[in-house]
Amino acid sequence: MIPKIQGGEIIVILVVILLLFGARKLPELARSLGSSAREFRKGIEEGRTEEQDEAAPTATTISDSNTTTSGTET
Repeated sequence: MIPKIQGGEIIVILVVILLLFGARKLPELARSLGSSAREFRKGIEEGRTEEQDEAAPTATTISDSNTTTSGTET
């Protein structure tokens, strides 16, 4: 079972990070994390739009062929 992280534990983690990376590296680290998160979200959005683009023409093609088929049958 994973214990919940509370305020004191977060402070200890932040102090350890500060000691490991130093004050000069933290802004660079934060920028790179922000950039990575932005790229990740952008990739997810592109994947969603590609899935929607792939699904939409298939539905249109099916409805067009049904319309054409019903038009030739009548």
